[in-house]
Amino acid sequence: MKSKRMIALVLAALMLAAAAPAAMASEQIELRVLNYHDMTNANTADGIKISFDAFEEAHPEIKLVREDEFNEPFHQATEAYAASGNLPDVMYAWPSGRSTTLHTQKLLKDLAPLIERDGLAEYYIPLALNPASQAGGYQAILPMGVTATNAFFINMEVLDAVGLEPAKTYSELVAQVPVLAAAGYDTILMANQDTWVMQSCLFSLVAGRFCGEDWEQKILSGEAKFTDPDFVAALEFIKRMYDDGVLNQSTLATGYGEGPGLFATNTAAYYIDGDWRVGAFITDASTGEAVLDPSRQGDFPITVFPDIDLPGVKFNKSNTAVLGTGWGINAALEDGSPELEAAWELVKWLVGKEVQTWQVSTGAVATPARNDIDYSSLELEPLQVAIANLGGEYDVATVVIDGAFEGPVYTPLNDGLQAIGMGIQTPEQVAQSTQDAFDAWLASK
Repeated sequence: MKSKRMIALVLAALMLAAAAPAAMASEQIELRVLNYHDMTNANTADGIKISFDAFEEAHPEIKLVREDEFNEPFHQATEAYAASGNLPDVMYAWPSGRSTTLHTQKLLKDLAPLIERDGLAEYYIPLALNPASQAGGYQAILPMGVTATNAFFINMEVLDAVGLEPAKTYSELVAQVPVLAAAGYDTILMANQDTWVMQSCLFSLVAGRFCGEDWEQKILSGEAKFTDPDFVAALEFIKRMYDDGVLNQSTLATGYGEGPGLFATNTAAYYIDGDWRVGAFITDASTGEAVLDPSRQGDFPITVFPDIDLPGVKFNKSNTAVLGTGWGINAALEDGSPELEAAWELVKWLVGKEVQTWQVSTGAVATPARNDIDYSSLELEPLQVAIANLGGEYDVATVVIDGAFEGPVYTPLNDGLQAIGMGIQTPEQVAQSTQDAFDAWLASK
């Protein structure tokens, strides 16, 4: 019911805004929109109503022609549009990583002048409006928030069933493997079939702990290499996880959409994903059902990966964090044109107070870009409260690899991490192939 009330409030706010619509054009303007749409997340249907249907109802002068894609098909569509020079007018994008092409080729509009013109800076956290946090060095997207890419979900139902406490160190995790296996449980569940998951949700954190803060800057400046002992040690730790049984090779065949359902049915003691994945567990307002019922959510605390108590680790209690995804506008839209103004109205709405409040209430965004959300007015489920407090579980935030390097560099690493899991490449081989890819990328610049 809470989500339905939120939808009603958002719709009411839009109707007030529509009472005096901006004069953009006498004829209806059509905008092509590329949307990243995860059907496995709770409240995804209501998200379309809030984000797009309500906007169109409030802006009859604007027609949205929306294309919904998810995971690899989304990125493939983005690259195809970029290559053809036929980008949608408004599109969902990352601040770097998988959207690097859009930034470095400056295919997206610089939104800074529009933000300044409309006096929006006071309503957003500073990181959201820091152009240095985006791959092109300018305000290519208006981000929805800040993303912590490692969330370590704990299943107390499973641990209680075998008389264990949450592991605080890697050694404790290893000791739990035979106890859990004897009772039919896996230790850690990850959906590693898609190659980006291991890199983004675990290995980037591991690399930070072994290599230290700003390690990526040393590689970019030529002071360090991927083949250096600390980075190889980070790769060796991933191999060790498979060798120790902490991670099962079966995770390499687990699809990303399968993870939450498997974890909620008590297949494993722990689950690794990003902070955004809370949205897949909580109540879906359209059905009234949750993958993990709120009555059980208190038994699923969330923290970061345990301390790695091995030689070579520079610090623990760390996570990987990056500016979140957001919305950008095709750079081809002319300044002052009705099309640009219509696109900007949509972007402002998609990252506006009403939509962001709804996103927080439903778990779609854990840490929003807006600073004017009234949390006291929201009825949050236990998992939402847990993820909102994740920032208090770590002291250091290091880089996410696909946010620091371009695709030609991190793609061989992603593939190599899977190869390590399958036992067909060594950490040294993966380090060398990553360095080779970096050298080739650098030579092409």
